[in-house]
Amino acid sequence: MASDYVKMMDDLRAGKITEIKIEPDTFAAFREAWTNYPGRKEIVGQAKRGGTILYHYQSAKTQ
Repeated sequence: MASDYVKMMDDLRAGKITEIKIEPDTFAAFREAWTNYPGRKEIVGQAKRGGTILYHYQSAKTQ
């Protein structure tokens, strides 16, 4: 089943979730959704060992 990455990013921005964990095998699908997402500059990723990326919300006001 495909993940609804747009909903996940909406939930992240709304504070319903604190992070999105993306594994290497799902990165391409996530990146496509992230690239087209209007608030993508506020969805910040941090790479972890093994290729996992944890995305969190960082308000543009606090950057």
